[in-house]
Amino acid sequence: MITRLLLAAIAAGLIAGALISVLQVVKVTPLILAAEVYEAPAGDMPAHAHSQGESAGDGRAAWAPEDGIERLAFTVLTNIVTGAGFGLLLAAAIAFRGLRTTWREGVIWGIGGYLAFSLLPSLGLPPELPGMAAGDLGARQTWWLTAVSASAAGLALIAFAPNWALRALGLIVLLIPHAIGAPPPYDFTNDVPAEMVAQFVTASLVTTALFWAVLGALTGHFVGRGFEESAAA
Repeated sequence: MITRLLLAAIAAGLIAGALISVLQVVKVTPLILAAEVYEAPAGDMPAHAHSQGESAGDGRAAWAPEDGIERLAFTVLTNIVTGAGFGLLLAAAIAFRGLRTTWREGVIWGIGGYLAFSLLPSLGLPPELPGMAAGDLGARQTWWLTAVSASAAGLALIAFAPNWALRALGLIVLLIPHAIGAPPPYDFTNDVPAEMVAQFVTASLVTTALFWAVLGALTGHFVGRGFEESAAA
C-alpha cells in the first residue's frame, strides 16, 4: 500500500508540475523577463542585501539559469520536483486521515494546500518580480515558513476539530503571522510599473491555484484507486 501511495503521489506531482510549467511559460515568464530590466545591479544593492544576488564574502554573482532552453528546463525540473513533493504531502495527509477519496475530494485537499502554501502567505508576502523593493531574505523566508506552518495547522483545526472552541483556536493560529506582520522592504521605492506587478501577482496566484487543483484531483484519484486495489487484493 505504501508503494502505491508513493507512486500515486509522484505521478500526480509529475503531471501537475508539467502543467504549471506550461502555464508559467505562457503567463508568468514573459512578465519576469520584462521586469528584469528594472532590476538594480548588485553594486546598487544595500550591503546587507547582497546575499540575494551574490555568494557570501567573495562578490561573485550567484548562479542562475541562462535565458532560453536552460531556463525552461530548470523551471520544468523545479516544478516537477516540487509537484512530486507536494503530492507526497497530500497523499500522506489523506492516508493519515484514513479516507477513501475520489478526484472530487482530492480537489478539496488541493484547495487546502493552495490556501496554506500560497494564498494565505501571499497576503503578507505577495509574489515578487525582479526589481521590486524587498526586505531581508532570511527574515522573509522565516516569516513565510511560519505563515505556511500556521496556515496548515489553523486550517487543519478548522476542518477537523471536534468542537467550535478548537476551530476558533485554529482561526487564531492562522492569523498570528499576519498580526505580527511580514518583514518590510529596505525601502518603498519601486521602479516596476504597478500594472505589471498586479498582472504578475494575479498570474502567479491563478496558475498556482490551477496547479493545486490538478494536483489534488490527481492525488485523490490515484490514492482512491490504491485503496480500492488494496481492498480487493
